[in-house]
Amino acid sequence: MKRYISVFFLLICAFCSAQDISKQKQLDAKRTSQIPKIDGVLDDECWNNVPVATDFFQIRPNPGRVETHDRRTEMKVLYDDVAIYVYARMYDHPDSVSHELVSRDNIGNADFISIIVDPFYDKMNGNGFFVTAAGVQFDAKYSQVGDEDANWNAVWESAVKLDDKGWTCEIKIPYSALRFSGKDIQNWGLNFSRRIQRSNTQTFWNFVDPKVNGFINQEGLWTGIKDIKPPLRLSFSPYISAYVNHYPVNLPGVKNTTSRFNGGMDVKYGINNSFTLDMTLVPDFGQVQSDNRILNLTPFEVKFNENRQFFTEGTELFNKGDLFYSKRIGSIPSYYDYSGVGNDKIIKDQTEAKVLNATKISGRTAKGLGIGIFNAVTNRMETEVEDAQGNLRRVETQPLTNYNILVFDQSLKNNSSATFINSNVLRQGSAYDANVTALLFNLNNKGNKYFVNGSGKMSYLKGKETSTGYSYGVKFGKQSGNFLWSYSQQYADDKFDPSDLGFFTNNNFLDQVLDFHYNIYKPSSWYNQFLSYFNILYSRRAMPGSFQTFSVEGGPYVQFKNLWSAEINGIYTAAKNDFYESRNGQVYKAPESFGFALYINPNRARAYNFGGNIRYKEQELFKGKEYNFYFFQNLRINDKIAFGLDLNFNPNYNYVNWVTAQGDKAVFSKYDRRTVENSFDAKYTFTNLMGFTVVLRHYWSDRRNKEYFLLKPDGNLTDYTGAPLSGLDRNYNVFNIDLIYTWQFAPGSTLSVSYKDAAETYDTYYTERYNKNLSGILNAPQNNSLSVKVLYYVDYLDLKKKRKKLE
Repeated sequence: MKRYISVFFLLICAFCSAQDISKQKQLDAKRTSQIPKIDGVLDDECWNNVPVATDFFQIRPNPGRVETHDRRTEMKVLYDDVAIYVYARMYDHPDSVSHELVSRDNIGNADFISIIVDPFYDKMNGNGFFVTAAGVQFDAKYSQVGDEDANWNAVWESAVKLDDKGWTCEIKIPYSALRFSGKDIQNWGLNFSRRIQRSNTQTFWNFVDPKVNGFINQEGLWTGIKDIKPPLRLSFSPYISAYVNHYPVNLPGVKNTTSRFNGGMDVKYGINNSFTLDMTLVPDFGQVQSDNRILNLTPFEVKFNENRQFFTEGTELFNKGDLFYSKRIGSIPSYYDYSGVGNDKIIKDQTEAKVLNATKISGRTAKGLGIGIFNAVTNRMETEVEDAQGNLRRVETQPLTNYNILVFDQSLKNNSSATFINSNVLRQGSAYDANVTALLFNLNNKGNKYFVNGSGKMSYLKGKETSTGYSYGVKFGKQSGNFLWSYSQQYADDKFDPSDLGFFTNNNFLDQVLDFHYNIYKPSSWYNQFLSYFNILYSRRAMPGSFQTFSVEGGPYVQFKNLWSAEINGIYTAAKNDFYESRNGQVYKAPESFGFALYINPNRARAYNFGGNIRYKEQELFKGKEYNFYFFQNLRINDKIAFGLDLNFNPNYNYVNWVTAQGDKAVFSKYDRRTVENSFDAKYTFTNLMGFTVVLRHYWSDRRNKEYFLLKPDGNLTDYTGAPLSGLDRNYNVFNIDLIYTWQFAPGSTLSVSYKDAAETYDTYYTERYNKNLSGILNAPQNNSLSVKVLYYVDYLDLKKKRKKLE
């Protein structure tokens, strides 16, 4: 009898929960006159008689399932004139709660709770505040279709406690961390999310359907917020830093050891309720992690990740249209002029231009108009050279440069938008200037099921020669449901060039892509999630029209019940006309190729986990083969200490590519190549506010040419019979150590100590043996740097309160 009652009860619960999924949840706002103590202990009287948000829905592994009673979540929210206060009780077995200590803005192997708010309730933009069971904070901004900007940082308070019922959390979010209107009565978009790491379970208070495109648009509602006023948002973050650098130049008149002191300040000012000014004056980016440099044998530039916080935080408006590659500003400039160097020997080449200042103004009006203004100025770059007589001099290789971006982004109904964006690069002197303008649109139907988006772009380069180029793109399809599809077309003429402030590999193309996805989010008896895709690419050169390439690609991804996952994909590329490999515009008839890959990822909740991938690709010509074996392993000793090791081995055999030029003729070679990349990382986190990390990376890659060929006018290769070629083999090594200690000694304030070691060798042929290359790079001249930086956060309102108390 009990069994039938239980079954009947479960059926009722399933029916009720099914009804609740489609209904938007609401939580009544309650004002408090008593400020809770943010200590993680939920015993403040103000929490009594406050509406409770509970009955969270899973998004994974069982979308729509209501959380169980013994794993239930209870959330409460209060507000007053200065802040929002959050109460969170997460029921669980105390010994099962994951709580690894990691640095701020990381989750690690830990459970978390979060609150996501949409103060303007436009269902497009929001702010998320996450706290792990170890007390680590993570915050992010969310834009129209659920894009997460994890680089956004705010200053707020939180505290957690573990007890016999699970764990608890209290949060204080000051209004200075948010943007909202000054209306007397407001309704905010609201959602809560919880993750249980060991079972990879994530739940939301208001159901977020994985089959529906978007995230913020599936929020709940916080109603009846009364009489709150946006505060003056003004903060200063002055810093000082000191560096000692040693490099064995060993040249007369050039010091091996140098030192420098820096000072500057970041300023954040709320211009009004909606717009914020961010400014960095004489910034210091010397402590950011080193770029992972590689031996690049392709005709295209390598794109690196941006690690400088100012250029990653709050840049969602400027990233629209793919016209903003922030590494152009200081780190990887697009313009170098070595005409003044001549035949002189380069002694010291400046690879980064000093950023003198940078400013961002961004925000969105109550009517949904987003406005972004960006400006940055970099100093001139100089290269030190030595002439035949041993005289040293400096040559300007890049002038003083000004970078600008202007964006207008109008939000429309149904998560749609229309955007105007302009980027402008102005250089001092005779160097050319660049301007790019784009119009973008993104339209969704009422149910957010179908979409169409597109762009029109124009580039204008002005200097000794003037050129104007054009590009357009259009894409439409189905974006919600289990079955998804899209068709896209991209065009660029032979003069379109946005690379002065953007990242762009080539122009003069007409690409068409047909894309299909079939996803199953409902678990079965053996998997939690099954995803699959298939796409077809057809590309032509635009001017003059000519076939370029055709490829098909596809494969499935599955997450198993044990939380391991696997992905298999295959790709076939037909014989193609490659107009870029020759470096002179001549066509190269590249052979057809095919490849496949297998990716294995473990259950990362385990203290020791490992995974990796195997990839294979074969070229028809000379039966060229490429293998890639990647293996990683992670070991978590305890919640404070963890290690990681990544090993990558990538051998190529009988591959054919361009190697050099002889006059206007392109020379190709058949070669073997071996690439080995090993990296080791470790972290020791003392508390949720203090810890250190270290990353060691060694990269070795070579090119051993076996035969040479001449590219014929018809695009085929013929045996090279010219003068003997030499010096074209390559052997490149790079070694880096990045060690940094960080202490957040006050809200928003940090002390960081960084040690860096870097070495690079090129065209130095040791041996084919890996250990000899490692020994060689370790014995090569090392560039060592030790730095200390102190940044102190000052909130003007807090400073004002302290002054009043003193008076």
